[in-house]
Amino acid sequence: MAGVEQPLLIASDVDGTLLDTYERLSPRTLAVVRRVTAAGVPIVLASGRPPRWIPSVANAAGLTGYAVCANGAVLYDIGADRVVAVNGLLEPMVLRTVVAEVEKALPGCGFAAERIGKRALDPELHNLVIEDGYQNPWGDGEGVRVARGEIIGRPAMKLLVSRPGMTSDEMAEAAGAVLDSAVDITFSAGSGLIEISAHGITKASGLAEVAERLDVPAERVIAFGDMPNDVAMLRWAGHGVAMANAHPAVRAAADEITGPNTEDGVAQVLERWF
Repeated sequence: MAGVEQPLLIASDVDGTLLDTYERLSPRTLAVVRRVTAAGVPIVLASGRPPRWIPSVANAAGLTGYAVCANGAVLYDIGADRVVAVNGLLEPMVLRTVVAEVEKALPGCGFAAERIGKRALDPELHNLVIEDGYQNPWGDGEGVRVARGEIIGRPAMKLLVSRPGMTSDEMAEAAGAVLDSAVDITFSAGSGLIEISAHGITKASGLAEVAERLDVPAERVIAFGDMPNDVAMLRWAGHGVAMANAHPAVRAAADEITGPNTEDGVAQVLERWF
């Protein structure tokens, strides 16, 4: 950290990074978040979460600015509850091809699609549609069950694939062997779930858009993360920080490794300036 200037923009992944194991914001982390915002430095939540899963975290942290959602596919204004930009949607023709190829590589897998309207929750839109074979590793029971034709029949901000009995690393390797460069594969959980987005859509591309809007150079951005969907963001930022509990690929991409999310790893770094 020697010679690293105080950041002008802070980006943090949510699950496994900013929040503890029980999806809570600890008192120590909350205190430093408040000092950062009081100093006028923006904090951007950069997550694989869709916009509808952002307000609960943002409200607890007192954040009202931007959130990079769905691994960069959506830029969301928290305070206004408004989707500011949608980038790189997967169109039906691409979805059909991807689903056909992935099913060959991962027999027994299930599919789901995330969609977005103008707000975090759109009453005129089913934000998450899932087929019968899809299993959410979080077991939250969310999603509207539909036929596969409905999943691939409309543009999606990301395609989710579950496969019980496999790790996400194993799934990503198998799917990557059959998919071309039109899409990117990543994951934010290790328990049998991969996320497929349009090529080039990452947390890095979403954060770069925020930095441009706020006129902050990349070298004055610090970013925190723990899973492979954070790798591009940590490499893009002037200083990328991996949690001690991070996936090996994330630790390898980082400029620094901090404590785990269970020991306020984000706060440990930010307390150097705030």
